[in-house]
Amino acid sequence: MSRPLRVLHVSQPVDGGVAAVVRTLCADQHERGWDVSLACPDGPLADAARGAGVPVRTWQATRSPGRSVLAEVRALARIVARTAPDVVHLHSSKAGLAGRLAVRGRVPTIVQPHAWSFDAVAGPLARAARTWERVGARWTSLLLCVSADELATGRAAGIGGAAVVVPNGVDLDRFTAGGPDDARSVLGLGPGPWALCLGRVTEQKGQDLLLDAWPSVRARVPGARLLVVGDGPDADALRARCAADPVLRDSVLLHPPTTDPAPYHRAADVVVLPSRWEGMPLVALEAMASARPVVGFAVTGMAEAVGPAGRTVPPGDVPALADAIALRLAAPGLAAGEGRAARARAEELFDRSRVTARVAALVAELVAGEWPMSSPPETAPGNGSTAGNESGEAGRSTGPPGGGGTW
Repeated sequence: MSRPLRVLHVSQPVDGGVAAVVRTLCADQHERGWDVSLACPDGPLADAARGAGVPVRTWQATRSPGRSVLAEVRALARIVARTAPDVVHLHSSKAGLAGRLAVRGRVPTIVQPHAWSFDAVAGPLARAARTWERVGARWTSLLLCVSADELATGRAAGIGGAAVVVPNGVDLDRFTAGGPDDARSVLGLGPGPWALCLGRVTEQKGQDLLLDAWPSVRARVPGARLLVVGDGPDADALRARCAADPVLRDSVLLHPPTTDPAPYHRAADVVVLPSRWEGMPLVALEAMASARPVVGFAVTGMAEAVGPAGRTVPPGDVPALADAIALRLAAPGLAAGEGRAARARAEELFDRSRVTARVAALVAELVAGEWPMSSPPETAPGNGSTAGNESGEAGRSTGPPGGGGTW
């Protein structure tokens, strides 16, 4: 090809971890000299992309499907026609829906779920979401999953086609190991021990489950404090609950969202992800790069990410979550050892520069007609698929079922 590769990224949502991944990929591909543009609603993602020199095609779309879907599909089809990309890269379920309906296989299409929509709902809605993903696979040139667990979940739902696992990455220069004292001083925090929960305040992220667990933690570690950083649709309920409960009121501190999470990670003794569902959470990788142990529920991608860098417990098991948090707050030696393992694991598996290079290679291969792959799947590095034990050991799978490669 005599001209630069032309890639159109499409995203809804425009904040949180998905937006961070999209922003990173757009900036990397722009720096490679590619003709990169982004279609998304107005908001922080669009602002960040413009700041990085990436053209933004405003695409007004709601986060969830609704009556506006047909209009959103038509609008996106017009953007695709004007942009004439070599590859369309669709991020998250809403963009995956509208984008595939707009393109219908006429342009090579990468779909990156960032967690399956059918994990977020139940009953008829979940069945409808699974059915759509099976149908939409016919218009998917390459399914890009962020964890082997995510790909396995898709295969179990009957979603076929060429697929590859490339984990999320973290900036190892921005998120670094260091003692907590300076960070706590900058953030105005008192002495610890501190647990940190950072992310959008939503049903998915499970801050309500962490508050369920916290009184038990506080009973075992009387000086423990919890810092919750974020905002979202459930934030008002979270604030009201903390104000009404004496234990929570005295030991839980709520901070607004931040554009610089690095000092928050360094200020923490343990980072908690009580999510109900995930793909592979960036917050966990940021904590690991900061040499902090991670505790959370063993939802999709969590045990695979964390490995020996903390503890994952069965989803929804609030007492087990409380035990895992309390143990690390009460045993700084254990937390420090897991923190060292966390940093080493982040350097080995989740270096952002390696991740962006792998995605760029996949895009180039797709344009060159090298997909679907004919080679057998490799074993995903360190892809634990079950909850670890208290020593940090994690179960390992032998690669995603149903085909697909790993990075």
